Amino acid sequence: MNHKFHSFLHQQILLMLGLSLVPGLGYIFLGWMNNIITPALIWYILVLMTSIWGYRLHKAFLYDTMTRHELDKWHQQLRWFFYTIFSLWTLIFLLYSSETDSKLHYIAIFTQLGASVVASTLLYSDKKLYTPIIIILMLPLTIYFAGIQQWYGYVLCFFAYIFMGVLLYSANSSNQLLLKTHFQATHDELTGLHNRKQFNDTLQKTINILKSSKYYSYLLLIDLDHFKIINDSLGHDIGDKLLIEVSKRMQNHISKEHTLARLGGDEFIIIGPEFTDRDECQKSATHFAEQLLKKIKASYIIPPHHLYISASIGLNLLSDKEIKVSSFVKEADIAMYEAKAAGRDGVIVFNDDFSKQIEKHLEIERLLHFALEKNEIELKFQPQQDQSQAIIGCEVLVRWNNKKIGEISPVDFIPIAEQTGYIIELGLYILEESIKTLLEWEEKGLILKQFSINISMRQIFHHSFIKDVKTLCHKYLDHSLCTKIVFELTETIVAEDIKKLVAIMNELKKLGIKFSMDDFGTGYSSLSYITQLPINELKIDRSFVSNLNANEQNKAIVSSILNLAKTFELSIVAEGVETSEQIDFLAQNDCDILQGYYFSRPVSGAEFEALFFKNK
Repeated sequence: MNHKFHSFLHQQILLMLGLSLVPGLGYIFLGWMNNIITPALIWYILVLMTSIWGYRLHKAFLYDTMTRHELDKWHQQLRWFFYTIFSLWTLIFLLYSSETDSKLHYIAIFTQLGASVVASTLLYSDKKLYTPIIIILMLPLTIYFAGIQQWYGYVLCFFAYIFMGVLLYSANSSNQLLLKTHFQATHDELTGLHNRKQFNDTLQKTINILKSSKYYSYLLLIDLDHFKIINDSLGHDIGDKLLIEVSKRMQNHISKEHTLARLGGDEFIIIGPEFTDRDECQKSATHFAEQLLKKIKASYIIPPHHLYISASIGLNLLSDKEIKVSSFVKEADIAMYEAKAAGRDGVIVFNDDFSKQIEKHLEIERLLHFALEKNEIELKFQPQQDQSQAIIGCEVLVRWNNKKIGEISPVDFIPIAEQTGYIIELGLYILEESIKTLLEWEEKGLILKQFSINISMRQIFHHSFIKDVKTLCHKYLDHSLCTKIVFELTETIVAEDIKKLVAIMNELKKLGIKFSMDDFGTGYSSLSYITQLPINELKIDRSFVSNLNANEQNKAIVSSILNLAKTFELSIVAEGVETSEQIDFLAQNDCDILQGYYFSRPVSGAEFEALFFKNK
């Protein structure tokens, strides 16, 4: 039975005590008036003892800290309490129904009818309560009327039977309406699983229990991999059917001790049972998650399609540690995203290392918002050279040096800037400072053929990006300088919305700006993007270049990329060049531009100027 129903019955206990004790005093008075005080007094003592039992049940109800077993045990005792208290009312009816001379049988009859109405009104939330109790109350009444053996007695017997049916129907209708309303409020419409609100209530209760018992449990956050692709390519109807099938598989996999909910979209969450030992809890949770993943990955037949989908699962242990309930979910969410970052289709357990990462993440996020204000952001420039090793261009790289935590890698702060939206402000600053540097160098006679700037996904899709680029170009550059700018894009950007990206690129190409596909060869869709995007340059990922001498396969891959670029008439840059052997191989295969530590690390603007003129 749900929390709401338990709480409802819990509230009725005190009301039932009042309805028993106060009218019971009236029966004692009537018994004293009619010389049947002893049976009435014994009955009242029984009612009083039962009421004390009921009051103790009322005080013992601590839903937030009671385990499922304790709650079931309390509910079973509550049922026996109500059975007993209403049986006592039947007993007093039998006692007074024979007192026809004093007319007490009329009071007994109306009291029994009233008790039946009370039962159907107060106990409708539990069918196992109101059905037997109404029968216990009304059946003696129908037998009593039949025992009169007069025509009016049979009529009253018939009407009593009808009245019992009406009470049962009324209580049953109220019960069905309550169940339906509660189900709609606490369950997901599509899958029928618990919804986010019901899950949060259950999780809060679980945490309270763990604080009291010092036991352990676990949380699994499940996110389906690449579900958006299925939704977009096959339609939401197929996507919904797939979610229903996934939810059925998970329901079949869990036990009654688990709680399964759908948080929304393609995210599901599971609360596990309780364990006395932490290691046992983690071991069991990991095994359960791995078996669940296998079930999710089995093929789905949704006519006319055979679909395959995997999932990323974040696992977090629940304990009595003093943190907010939402923090447990957030930690599981972090573990889930780690599973996605590790290649998806796996289970990752949240641990202390993740806690440190979170603290570092939050600290970087906090300090990053003041980085521009404190002039902590610096641009570095890495030379790009042709086969004769003459500097013909550069790539602009950003560095952040904070007084408190030192130098922070772009690998750490750029993703955070994208997540928080700060990349828009930061990206605009980098773009403007880069363009100003290009103009300044041109005026100094530092003539480059190209000037590469990295553009993030959130930045290029921002509504003001095209306008900002046009404004900066018109403010600082003429058309000839605009043609030297190369915007480097990664495959992550391309995969987001290729049609919109092509429209943005074509609009910027009107200014003369060129585009480069960065980290080429690392994504599974790289080849298809070449034919769809208006790019001018491919940039071979450093992982291929650095492993050129490892085996012949790597050389074959790089050769293939170089030949592919020639086929599509694209310029090509090899980054990560660190040895003379790599240079020789790339030169033999007509690679246009070389970039790497062999020539120079990223340097400041002044150092780049000195390097350029020395090289010249």
